[in-house]
Amino acid sequence: MAYADLHRRSITDPNGFWMEQAQTIDWITPPSKALFDQKAPLYEWFSDGVVNTCWNALDRHVETGRGDQVAVIHDSPVTDSITKLTYTEMRDQVAALAGAMAAKGVTKGDRVIIYMPMVPEALMAMLACARLGAIHSVVFGGFAAHELAVRIDDAQPKCIIAGSCGIEPGRVVAYKPLLDGAIAEATHKPDFTVILQREALVADLVSGRDYAWTDFVAGATPADCVPVDGAHPAYILYTSGTTGQPKGVIRATGGHLVALQWTMKNIYNVDPGDVFWAASDVGWVVGHSYICYAPLVAGNTTIVFEGKPVGTPDAGTFWRVISEHGVKSFFTAPTAFRAVKREDPKGEYVTKYDLSCLKQVYLAGERADPDTIRWAEDQLNVPVIDHWWQTETGWPMAANPVGVELMPVKLGSPAVAMPGYDIHVLDEGGHPVAAGDLGAIAAKLPLPPGTLPNLWNAEARFRKSYLEQFPGYYATGDAGYMDEDGYVYIMARTDDVINVAGHRLSTGAMEEVLASHPDVAECAVIGISDDLKGQLPLGFLCLNKGADRAAADVVKECVKLVRDQIGPVAAFKLAVVVERLPKTRSGKILRGTMVSIADGKAFKMPATIDDPAILDEITQALQSLGYAQP
Repeated sequence: MAYADLHRRSITDPNGFWMEQAQTIDWITPPSKALFDQKAPLYEWFSDGVVNTCWNALDRHVETGRGDQVAVIHDSPVTDSITKLTYTEMRDQVAALAGAMAAKGVTKGDRVIIYMPMVPEALMAMLACARLGAIHSVVFGGFAAHELAVRIDDAQPKCIIAGSCGIEPGRVVAYKPLLDGAIAEATHKPDFTVILQREALVADLVSGRDYAWTDFVAGATPADCVPVDGAHPAYILYTSGTTGQPKGVIRATGGHLVALQWTMKNIYNVDPGDVFWAASDVGWVVGHSYICYAPLVAGNTTIVFEGKPVGTPDAGTFWRVISEHGVKSFFTAPTAFRAVKREDPKGEYVTKYDLSCLKQVYLAGERADPDTIRWAEDQLNVPVIDHWWQTETGWPMAANPVGVELMPVKLGSPAVAMPGYDIHVLDEGGHPVAAGDLGAIAAKLPLPPGTLPNLWNAEARFRKSYLEQFPGYYATGDAGYMDEDGYVYIMARTDDVINVAGHRLSTGAMEEVLASHPDVAECAVIGISDDLKGQLPLGFLCLNKGADRAAADVVKECVKLVRDQIGPVAAFKLAVVVERLPKTRSGKILRGTMVSIADGKAFKMPATIDDPAILDEITQALQSLGYAQP
């Protein structure tokens, strides 16, 4: 069946389509139907089915004779170690941890916060919660104490599982003092904590509250998998909200399993036994879906990588990991490739490794500019697939379904809508716009299985954030357009569409042009306030290592490029060269914060910022142009 027919069926016969996909999962009690719509516009999937995620991720592979297959490879250049765990070893360690948690009173529906570095135990903690039917909430390791406290008060966990430290290039980040500070600040107090003591920094434990992981699991009676219904929350994942109060995205168990299982073969083109690597962090949605759950549910070998794209030890670390472990499909963020390209623009490190195992590469998390895709294709000689999704959706909304049909790649587009996503581009009044016209991207309800059914304890906020702007649709918050072939183009967050003298312009389109300059490694465009035109675009340019041109010359050429390719309507006259861009730890550029600095407005330091010192550099660069005056 061609992909177009498959997608059409997912929209016209969602029950039939998704009940077929549900057969790939082990159910304790199969669901009677897929879609439960009696509470529309709040929808549920597989609600009357009974299932367990941990069984599907671990036990079923052991039971069917694949227990000796490697399930998890921990590759840690920062500790110079590689560890491999089979499916049987993972199941046994997860069952022991779950048994120890159960002995301390953790039961179905209890919340558990996980605050861990990139180690296999982070996956074990997630799967132990799933084994018990407890609801985990992973908080990015090293997150500030206040942000962790906010999440403790919202989720009200019975216990917290944490690492003693995280290890970064050249430094050790102590987690335990942050955890202690968060518990002290939070109104809600967990019953107990479990601390994975790492050799790099052994933490002091609070007697009666804190337990060292090894002591905690020693002698525990292994726990069996606890049945939960299909609508039971598997986890809460907090994503930043406009109010400063994070939004707790819920993932329902049944739909999560079915959707993720579908993606591994049909999008990522891997079969059971193949090695899959998502170079992300368990604290982000990519880490939940594609480091922990989907690869294990599908019977793949997943890689937990503790390092950086450059500097651990060099810009060839990605290629070493792929070559050494036989990675077939590799998933990373465009920002990671841009970092590698900046250090090694000619791809000299690529030639040092045998990458014949690699069949396709996937990019998501930020817009994948055509220049970065071309560079990766030239270096790796495999399809480089851009795809688009969100924390809220849990799996791709638009992608190239490589395992069904490799569709023609159109640079700048993450291709077409995935099953169950009925994507439309709307104007401000909610009316569809013509092909090629910029608008708000929305998906007709219901969203498919695996997407968020609600926010944790915040239904009114869920409706306001996603459902009320365009009744009958889920508002993605992204802006872009669709072409005549149904290919989606994500150009910016709707907040990043700027209005220059009445013309709605995409900052993403300007970034695409700037990125094509041979000396530009990375760039960002923001809209700054202007008395005459409303807003004006301003570009930030990071140059390739080895680019020895004068910054003023590069700026001049970039201004001309935008004028030539987008036209005078863009009014693009301002650009500045900076050493680096402010980003979240997951690699998203903090454009909103940069706008606030430029316009001299107060802003809250983003909790997820990778390095706050960069904002000082941005401020100085803006002041050199006459902006960012307090």
